[in-house]
Amino acid sequence: MTTTTSPQKTGSPAIGSQVRDYFERVRGGDLGALPAVIGLVVLCAVFASLSPSFLSPINFANLFTQGAGVTVIAMGLVFVLLLGEIDLSAGFASGVCAAVMAVLLTNEGWPWYLSVLAAMVTGVLIGLVLGVLVAKLGIPSFVVTLAAFLAFQGVALILLDEGTNISIRDETILAVANSNLPPLLGWAVLVVGVLIYAGIQLTQMRRRLGRGLLADSFAVIAVRVGALAVVSGVAVYVLNLERSRNPALISLSGVPIVVPVILVLLIVWTFALHRTAYGRHVYAVGGNAEAARRAGINVDRIRISAFVICSFMASIGGIIAASRANSVDPNTGGSTVLLFAVGAAVIGGTSLFGGKGRVLDALLGGAVVAVVINGMGLMGYSASVKYVVTGAVLLLSAGVDALSRKRASASGRR
Repeated sequence: MTTTTSPQKTGSPAIGSQVRDYFERVRGGDLGALPAVIGLVVLCAVFASLSPSFLSPINFANLFTQGAGVTVIAMGLVFVLLLGEIDLSAGFASGVCAAVMAVLLTNEGWPWYLSVLAAMVTGVLIGLVLGVLVAKLGIPSFVVTLAAFLAFQGVALILLDEGTNISIRDETILAVANSNLPPLLGWAVLVVGVLIYAGIQLTQMRRRLGRGLLADSFAVIAVRVGALAVVSGVAVYVLNLERSRNPALISLSGVPIVVPVILVLLIVWTFALHRTAYGRHVYAVGGNAEAARRAGINVDRIRISAFVICSFMASIGGIIAASRANSVDPNTGGSTVLLFAVGAAVIGGTSLFGGKGRVLDALLGGAVVAVVINGMGLMGYSASVKYVVTGAVLLLSAGVDALSRKRASASGRR
């Protein structure tokens, strides 16, 4: 008696088949970043129709600089949220790191690169302490980071002499959030980025086909690369327009320097999550920590590393915030920074329940938050209305996440 098995599917499915598969996943509850993308398009359309200045080149550039610090912090929070944990101290951790940089840079006269390095090392040490308390001592992350949330406010006050405002005068630091790339360099970065993305997609397709696995068709890859090139090209074109009201006195054109900084961070952490064993371990622990432990994964090490990455990214977010404000004070990293950062990650599609999310979610969610705050500010709404609307958007995103998980569970996808 012989048994037969169906041959494994290989090759590249047609683009129509992949489109149908995508809609099947959506119907099964795997929404991914779709709600954030739809929300971003709708919000932009609404604000553009209500405020003529919303789509102006200067406001378009402001959207990138306004949301940069929160977006970077949200990227780090994605790693913690993937494990089903939370870090309530990320906002004030960014403020402490920014204060360390400012004190060393302005008061002690350190060069900018050593001051930045010290701020980043501070972020790593903060994450290490938080991670050890959570992973080794078993204290819930909510409690540990809530205590740190309170303590870091005091640490910031100590570093800043009970409330002193320290000005940032170093041109390199100030350029991060306040200067732009030359227009030609902006186009060059766009071309190089698109070519790298196309090369990665084609290499992945060739490797999968060489192993006899299903791979995206050339048509699908062409659509992705083309869409990226068009969207990025439009963005660079608009950013390269003159934004100054008096070009003869001062010229404002080009892609803000903070944009390629964020893109580099996005590429690095996306690669870490999706192309390394470490990334697979993060998703495994977030999906089922006990199963991951039985599979030989060092769960404690993964948890500690997630908090280290989160606080490290918070340090970069604090540096960007200090650059944009030209100073550091006790409010740096405070107020609504943490809430907006967590909201950005969740709105973008990262699950609060762990195991589902991407670094790209922080970028999309950060864009949504920035558009809401910026658009309502242009329309003259008060801070109270902004908070209500942003909270409603966050609650809606969390609701969509919960419902999609239930639907995915019912359809057997999770």
